[in-house]
Amino acid sequence: MTATDMLFNPFAPGFTDDPYPTYRRMREVDPVHEHPLGFWVLSAYDDIAALLRARLSVDDRMVTRGHIREQMDQVDLDVLNQSMIHRDPPDHTRLRSLVSKVFTSRSVAALEGEITRLVDAALDRIAEAGQADLVDTLAFPLPFAVISKMLGMPPTDHARVRELTGVLTLSLQVVTDPVVLRKVADAGREMTELTRELIAWKRANPADDLFTALIAAEHDGDKLSDDELIAQIAMLYIAGHETTVNLISNSTVALLRNPDQLALLRARPDLSGNAIEEFLRYDSPVQQSKRITLAPHTIRGRTIPAGTFVFACLASANRDTHFWGPDADRLRIARPNARNHVSFGAGPHHCLGAALARLEGRVAIQRLVHRFPDLTQAGEVTWNGHINLRGPAKLPIAV
Repeated sequence: MTATDMLFNPFAPGFTDDPYPTYRRMREVDPVHEHPLGFWVLSAYDDIAALLRARLSVDDRMVTRGHIREQMDQVDLDVLNQSMIHRDPPDHTRLRSLVSKVFTSRSVAALEGEITRLVDAALDRIAEAGQADLVDTLAFPLPFAVISKMLGMPPTDHARVRELTGVLTLSLQVVTDPVVLRKVADAGREMTELTRELIAWKRANPADDLFTALIAAEHDGDKLSDDELIAQIAMLYIAGHETTVNLISNSTVALLRNPDQLALLRARPDLSGNAIEEFLRYDSPVQQSKRITLAPHTIRGRTIPAGTFVFACLASANRDTHFWGPDADRLRIARPNARNHVSFGAGPHHCLGAALARLEGRVAIQRLVHRFPDLTQAGEVTWNGHINLRGPAKLPIAV
């Protein structure tokens, strides 16, 4: 099979600009797809919802075959892979319990005032300039500032941390370029050492913040080791920052391309909460989730061997007409079942930061569209080229 014949070819020109035609074809032709590189890809809603709740692994060490195994052998992220998103029970249970003790709904809700202040300050800068790149001005700095504040990050090179987390997101997708693999491995080592230094600083300078709370947190008398702390901090930056950048910018693109829905949101601010659910469904900030089979696993009569890496295409499930109806490709902010999207995963690995992402997205989008009644797109969208954490790298707007 050539690259042009490949049903799922995320390296095809234009795929990361608009992957949805590929996802549609996968659902129609082969929704339980065995890829030539040795991994499997699911694209239908019901199959993915069931997979996310099944007793499967998220531990990369369980992969025994295919290109993903080769990719992992070339990129040693052993310390960073001790985060809870890469661990099965009982480790996952213990780690999630420790993090959730300090990442509560109350602590998230208390951030709304600060998030509003940060959003309004960014909108002031946009108003003064008359035009801006929404990603650089709002979507990127907002979640970075929020997660940094929550953690109580000590003095460090925040710009470098942003660069490193951006590179590390590539480890969440298929990579075939050895140069990129080396870059990811180097970023992993640097992020590990930088975070180790931050932990030592925070132990000497405790404060009322998430970082200090994670250091002190206990579960049945057990505390996080230094390596586990490093992994959770890095995970919070990557999962709590990069994904929200995409949520805000993808939502804005969706509204600008659907002016009837933009007008409806302005007229019906009470829809802002449901609108965020529809944005998450319509263009998921995280396009795929992973599972690894521990035993032969059968779906639609197809048996996936043990030790196989399976990509669940969340973004495809969120556009599946068999679940969502014939208008699945249409943005509809009043869609009554929008919250049934799988963008935050499901089961024991449901995203711990979902409430924070929803809050940041709601405040940012609501205040953006009401502040600027003449909001328009001022140039072409440049997509970031990521297969998984897909979103605009540049989104020029005028107000």
